[in-house]
Amino acid sequence: MAESESQEGNDYNRGRMVENIKTDMEELLEEMEKLTVRAAWMAYSYTAIQSNADLSNAMQHSEDAFLMCKEQMEKKWQEVLLESRGEREKKE
Repeated sequence: MAESESQEGNDYNRGRMVENIKTDMEELLEEMEKLTVRAAWMAYSYTAIQSNADLSNAMQHSEDAFLMCKEQMEKKWQEVLLESRGEREKKE
């Protein structure tokens, strides 16, 4: 009797394990599909950039402008911090 109950428990556990594996595989497959779509769009974008010199130049110009702006913002932020520290020290 105990043996048949043990066998039923093992069968139930195997069934659950198979269902868990199926679920995990479906989730992994879905994630792989998403990654495949992203990779395809990246390849498309890369091809578009490489085949269009104007787009490439515009992107380079945008990147340069962004880096200059970032540098200026960092300098300004440092100035603001120094000013606020100086004002705080004057009050003390």
